[in-house]
Amino acid sequence: MKRIAESELILNPDGSIYHLKLKPENIADDIIVVGDPGRVPVISAYFDSVEFKQSNREIVTHTGYIGKKRLTVMSTGMGTDNLDIVINELDAIVNIDLENRVPKETHKALNIIRLGTSGAMQEDIPVGSYVMSTHGIGLDGLMWFYAAGKKVIDEDLTAAFLKQTNWPEDLPKAYIVPGSNALMNKMEKGYVKGVTATAPGFFGPQGRVLRLDLAYPDLNDRISNFRYENYRITNFEMETSALYGLSRALGHNAMTVCAIIANRLRKEYAKDYKPNVMALIEDLLEKLAH
Repeated sequence: MKRIAESELILNPDGSIYHLKLKPENIADDIIVVGDPGRVPVISAYFDSVEFKQSNREIVTHTGYIGKKRLTVMSTGMGTDNLDIVINELDAIVNIDLENRVPKETHKALNIIRLGTSGAMQEDIPVGSYVMSTHGIGLDGLMWFYAAGKKVIDEDLTAAFLKQTNWPEDLPKAYIVPGSNALMNKMEKGYVKGVTATAPGFFGPQGRVLRLDLAYPDLNDRISNFRYENYRITNFEMETSALYGLSRALGHNAMTVCAIIANRLRKEYAKDYKPNVMALIEDLLEKLAH
């Protein structure tokens, strides 16, 4: 088996993976990922015990137990570029022999659940609700850099989206990837289901205008008006398409659930959304622990 070069698989002097600064024994099979590093200790405060803590750049990792259930919570920072690092390095930790730099013969599948915040793209989804992403729409182009990109997308849904929205040719080609049915079936109670659009930025890519005009001012309307069978686009955020695309390509299970803290169509924003996020944390941990 071909050895992976030092320039491609970068390790720290202690043998840990470069960005995450983790070794295989440092993570559980069930991992909660959040954007904000400050949210990691908030979640791990619910653990009965914490056995490991690590921090490197914006990536903070805590691993511990709720009862007999071992869990890891990890911050990723914002954006699909960060998820590209996090998911690839998590996979390397469990599926590559780091010492010999070759893929392991036995594959391990991780369960990776993103807990985030998001803005609703439909008027009937109120601030304070929770949306579980059945699919992620990548507006970032990330998965087209991988040969597996074409294999993991939902071709019919992607084609319908590109056609209905008359997707601009000078923007990255959108792609749509489903999440893990196994995880969603376990977690879905109490959540609104919908397709999540993942943007490569917070302002222009999500239709916000401060001092720069938009190249396509009606793009949000095209996105929110999309319909295909029972699918519609429920919310906008910045990580899910990369999480779903890379996890599916690498053989992991992934799911996103977001607290809705704004409604883009109603122009509403929850100034005090922390209680809603805390309630979502408690609900998610209870579902994972049982």
